Amino acid sequence: MWLWLRENKSAWYALAGALILAVYGIVPTLQPANFGRVYAAYGGVFIVLSILWGWKVDKVLPDRFDLIGGMVALCGVSIIMYWPRR
Repeated sequence: MWLWLRENKSAWYALAGALILAVYGIVPTLQPANFGRVYAAYGGVFIVLSILWGWKVDKVLPDRFDLIGGMVALCGVSIIMYWPRR
């Protein structure tokens, strides 16, 4: 989608991007685990991966608040996924 929107690529890029995004949104709902927990944990991991992507690909050096926020997100993931339940 980005290539079509920002770099004037063919409409086929938009169609392929839309299809990929739709599948990307549907696949997690097919998981046998508790979807809400899995999706929340995924969100925390997504935050950290976004910071890493910005650093490595976009060359945007994360500041201390990015790093602190990423650590808080990973702590949240750990609590969601591994806290003992009855």
